Amino acid sequence: MSVLTRRCAALLLMSSLSWAAVGAPMHSQFLPPDDLAVRQEQPEHQQLLQVTEYSVVLGNQRQSNQQPIPVTSPLLVRLKGKPLNKGATLNQVILNFDGESKSLKKPAFDEASKTLTLSYPQAQYQVVIDLLRSDTVYVQFLSYANGHIWADLHTGAVRPR
Repeated sequence: MSVLTRRCAALLLMSSLSWAAVGAPMHSQFLPPDDLAVRQEQPEHQQLLQVTEYSVVLGNQRQSNQQPIPVTSPLLVRLKGKPLNKGATLNQVILNFDGESKSLKKPAFDEASKTLTLSYPQAQYQVVIDLLRSDTVYVQFLSYANGHIWADLHTGAVRPR
């Protein structure tokens, strides 16, 4: 094989690898099957964060200007970490746990505060805390041109004990 042929083959291989790396989500192996074909295009917006610390906030608030006086007790977990993908600005995630609503709010990324807000049913609280206590946790946020949004918390691949 000539030197020119080898160089062309190497250049072609490197360019195909770089295109694949740019387009696909970094942690795509953790996405569920796309049965509804909502993630066919490349994501427009991608944030990947490795969680480095967390705190739990159990609030209690009372709005005294309403009758009857509603008392609420919001439960949230605040995650902080370091962004892992190029161009990522995410540095904080707020996990809200709701025990009363029949539907959850969609994931929302606020560019100004660099905060992603996720809602989970209250029944998932212990699962989230167990994840945070046992292994490295990542937060992934993807948004697509068709309006589809995906967000998750996941660990890396873990071997069973």
